[in-house]
This record gives sequence, C-alpha cells and structure tokens, in this order.
Amino acid sequence: MTIPDYQTLMLPVLRLAENGAVRVTDLVMPIAAEFSLTAEDLEELLPSGQTRRLNNRIHWAKTYLSKAGLLESPSRGYFVATQEGRKVLESSPDRISNEFLTRYEKFQDFRARGKETGSTKNGVDLSLSDDPATPEEQIDNAYATLRSSLGTDLLERILQNSPSFFEGLIIELMISMGYGGSHARAARQLGRSGDGGVDGVIDEDRLGLDRVYLQAKRYKADNVVGRPDVQGFVGSLVGLGANKGIFVTTSSFSKQAQEYAEGLVQRIILIDGASLTKLMVEHGVGVRTSRTISIQRMDEDFFAEEL
Repeated sequence: MTIPDYQTLMLPVLRLAENGAVRVTDLVMPIAAEFSLTAEDLEELLPSGQTRRLNNRIHWAKTYLSKAGLLESPSRGYFVATQEGRKVLESSPDRISNEFLTRYEKFQDFRARGKETGSTKNGVDLSLSDDPATPEEQIDNAYATLRSSLGTDLLERILQNSPSFFEGLIIELMISMGYGGSHARAARQLGRSGDGGVDGVIDEDRLGLDRVYLQAKRYKADNVVGRPDVQGFVGSLVGLGANKGIFVTTSSFSKQAQEYAEGLVQRIILIDGASLTKLMVEHGVGVRTSRTISIQRMDEDFFAEEL
C-alpha cells in the first residue's frame, strides 16, 4: 500500500499519543501495521536520500497537531496528547486535516506567523497547502523538477553546438571527475577522433598507469544507440588490447545495448543523455549556482539542560 500522506496520519498519530509520551520512531511500526505497509515501504526515502518518507510524514503530522495545541512535548523528543487532543478523540472524528485544525486559534496564529515571515508564494499560503506532500517533500519535488528542466536545457544546448564543443565538454567533465591528470594532457589524448575506431583515450589516473577509451555520439533524443554501435566499440577495444571504455551519448541506449554491455568481460560504462547532464551538474560543468537555500532545524542539544 502507498504510504499515507501526512494529513491522513494526523488522526492515527493523535490516537497513539493519547495514553502516554511517544517518539516518532515509536509510531512507525503501529502505523505500518494499521495501513498494511511493507518492509520496502518502511525503507522508502525522500528524493534527498536522507530521511525515510514515513518517518518524515509522521513528523509533520505531529508538528501540525502540536501547532494546534493537540499535542505537547513533556521532554526532549517525546510528545503526548493534550487535554484538547483527548477531547478531539472523544468526538470520534473521521479525519483530522489542516482544514480541521483551522478551528484552533493557536493554529491560526501559526499560519499568520508563516505569512509574516514570507511563507507564501504568489499569494498561496505555504504553511497550509492542499498539497498532500510534506513541506520537505514539496522542496524535494520542486528541486527534482528544476533538475529535470536543467537537464533538458543542457542537452538542447549541447546539440546546438559543434562536435568539437562536445569533445571539449567531455574533456572538461573527465577532468572534473579526476581523470586525465591535466587539461593539456587530456586534450592531447582525446583529440584523436576516429583513431582505431574510438573517439579518444584518457588517463584513468594522474600517473597514467591505465587508460580509458572513449566513444562519443552527439545524437538527438530519437536516435537511440543500439547494440551494433556498442559491439563496434568493443571490437575496437579488443583490437587495441584495452579492457576499459566509456560510451557517451546525448540520446539513450537500447535495452539490447545495455544488456550486451553488462555481460561483457571488458568494463564498458554507458552514459546516456540523462546520466551525462546529471554528471555535469554534480561536477559543475556547464552550470553555475544561482541560488542556495539553507534549511535549519531546531538544535535539541542546545536546549538540553544538565540536571
């Protein structure tokens, strides 16, 4: 079953906090059992890869309930239902949501503070969005959308430029990833277009103890690289006595090409357009940072007093 959104989790979280102080981690298994979640569901991470999705949604359900005064924190990391929270449970609501919480003045104040501190975009109150995703998920989703759009833009610009520019881009990327030793050395070795059926060769390390051969295809998206192209590249490697190669394309590889490469004795890495732009962004090639957002969390250790 799909992991419920954080508003769906509000009522179960309040119920589980009715009879004593609990932590977010204490609620994971009871909620997993209630919603028939699998072990894979429990391990699912946010796109950032730093937080489990279920834990994050329980955390935000707890946060909004606390803002409305239905939960309180008796000690560090723990929370429990307040008297008002117990009254809510006695009324047997079918669901608790952000809309439900607006009946409480504390929650309204919380929303008002969010507006005052700029938690709005185009007139929309982000502190009370109808989006079922948690605030962190919304940030991750927006980031993923921006990255996808950037990847598309990068590929379009690569195709608009010359083959020599594409060659230079690969040089820059390989250097940024730690290959080649220096720009001058990398450029000398990569500038042998068509030599022996490969487009270039670059040192795997700064000392030149091993070499990696390259094949580059600047294709449009609908021009898929098939198995014959990869076979031809492998044949060239065999003729050169090499066993390591990187095949880069701005388009994609067919399933047959991928399966063929995976079963080879030689180590062949296939880099398609999506992977190429991801590496460019990761290593700062052809991109620059336009904005950095820092997200703070409360430092529990700072507020911990020694008794």
